[in-house]
Amino acid sequence: MLPRHHDPIVAIATAPGRAAVGILRVSGRELSALIAALCSRPLVPRHAAYVPFLDAAGAPIDHGLAIHFPAPHSYTGEDVLELQAHGGPVVLQLLLARCLEAATAVDADTGRTTLPGLRLALPGEFTERAYLNDKLDLAQAEAVGDLIDASTEAAARSATRSLSGSFSAEIRALDEQLMRLRMLVEATLDFPEEDIDFLQQADANGQLAAITERLSRIESTTRQGALLRDGITVVIAGQPNVGKSSLLNALAGAELAIVTPIAGTTRDKVSQTIQIEGVPVHVIDTAGLRDPADTDDPIERIGIERSWREIEGADALVFLHDLTRMDDLDHVAGDVAIQERLPRPLIDAQRVLDVYNKADLRPAAPTGGASGLCLSAATGQGLDALRQRLLQMAGWHDHLEGVYTARARHVQALAQTRLHVDCAVAKLHSRTPALDLLAEDLRLAQRALGEIVGQSTPDELLGEIFSRFCIGK
Repeated sequence: MLPRHHDPIVAIATAPGRAAVGILRVSGRELSALIAALCSRPLVPRHAAYVPFLDAAGAPIDHGLAIHFPAPHSYTGEDVLELQAHGGPVVLQLLLARCLEAATAVDADTGRTTLPGLRLALPGEFTERAYLNDKLDLAQAEAVGDLIDASTEAAARSATRSLSGSFSAEIRALDEQLMRLRMLVEATLDFPEEDIDFLQQADANGQLAAITERLSRIESTTRQGALLRDGITVVIAGQPNVGKSSLLNALAGAELAIVTPIAGTTRDKVSQTIQIEGVPVHVIDTAGLRDPADTDDPIERIGIERSWREIEGADALVFLHDLTRMDDLDHVAGDVAIQERLPRPLIDAQRVLDVYNKADLRPAAPTGGASGLCLSAATGQGLDALRQRLLQMAGWHDHLEGVYTARARHVQALAQTRLHVDCAVAKLHSRTPALDLLAEDLRLAQRALGEIVGQSTPDELLGEIFSRFCIGK
C-alpha cells in the first residue's frame, strides 16, 4: 500500500452545479475531533443527525444531515463522515475549505492537530480504499464505475450484478477448481512411481474437463457483459448520396445529419449512440467515399480520408449501396473500388454487412447475394432486420438474465487463462505427462484469473483503473 493511502481524504461527492442536495465525504482514521469541530457534538454511529455545520468562529455555514460511519463498517473500511448540505457550489466549497482548515487546528489541551494530513481525494480514491481494505474486490470496484457510466438499462442491471459479486463468485469458483487440481498434481510429484495411477484414481481428466466447461461458460457471459458495457462501433460507409445520413437519422429516430441530394453534403463524421436490446451501438455516419481526384473540394477530401480512418477502427461496417443505381456502371465500379480497399480484418471476421437502400423506390432490385439486406431509410422498411444483424455480427445472444458487466481486460485475462488451461489439457493427455509442467500451466492459469478480482494486480493498473472514476467516488 502506497504512503498516500494512509492519508485522510475529503471530497465533494456530488456532481458540479446547483442541486437540492450536495454531499461532502471524509474518510480516514479517527474522525471524532473533526466531527466535534464541524458539528459541535458527537454523532451516533450510522444515524443521520440534523446539525449546523460550523465555521472556525462557531457560526453556521449551513444546516444539514451528518452521518458518521465508524470503521470497519463503512464504504471505505475507514471512518467516514458524510455531510449532506444544500447543493449550491459555494456552500459546498465553503464546507470543503472548512474541513481542510479544521483538520490543521491544534487542540489546546493535547497539542495535537485535529486530523493531520487531510487532503483532497484523487479520482476514485474512496472506491480504491474500499478495494484495498477488502470491502470490494477489483471486479466489484470496477462495477461501481460501470454502474455510474451505464448508458442503457440493461448495462446498469448487469453492473449491479457485478457489484453484488456475481462475476467474482464465478471467478472464485473456477479458481478453487484450478487450485484443487493443481494441489493434486503437485502432490503426485512426490510419488513419481505412482503418479499416473494416482491421477487416474482422482479423475484428473474429469476435473480438467469440468474446469474447461466452466471457463467456456464464463468466457461467453463475459463477452456479453463487455458488449453491454462498451457496446459496438458501427460505421456506415458508401458512395455519396446512397442514403448514409438518412440511415443514421432513421436508426437514431432524430434528424442528426443533414440530408440533401448534393454529393459531399456530409464533410465529417456524425455519430450517435443508440441501443438495441440494451446493447449500446455507436453509429457513425461518414463522408461519401469516392476517388479524391473526383472532387475539387479540399474539405471533402479531408472528409474522405477521415472516413477511411473510421472504417479502420470499426467493430462492424454497414456498406451501403443504392438500389436505384445498380444498373449504373460507374456506380457499380465505385462500389467495387471501395470493396477492394476495405480492411482485411473486417472482411475475415465477417463484420462487413452489405445493405441495399431505397427499396421503396425499386423493391424488385437484386440484393447482390444472400448476405445482403434490403431496406428503406425513408420508410423504415428493413430497419428491424438491420438491428438484429448488427447484434449478430457483434456476437450478442439474447439472454440478459445473469449477464454481468465486464471489461476488455477481463476478456483478455480469461483468454490468457484459456491459453494455459489448453496447454494443461495437452500435457495431461500426452503419452508421458510432464507433471511439473502441468502444475506450472495450472499456476499460470490461476495467476491470469486472479488479475480479474485483484489477487495479482500491479499498482500501475490500479492507478489506471481508479483514475477514470469521478472525484468523490
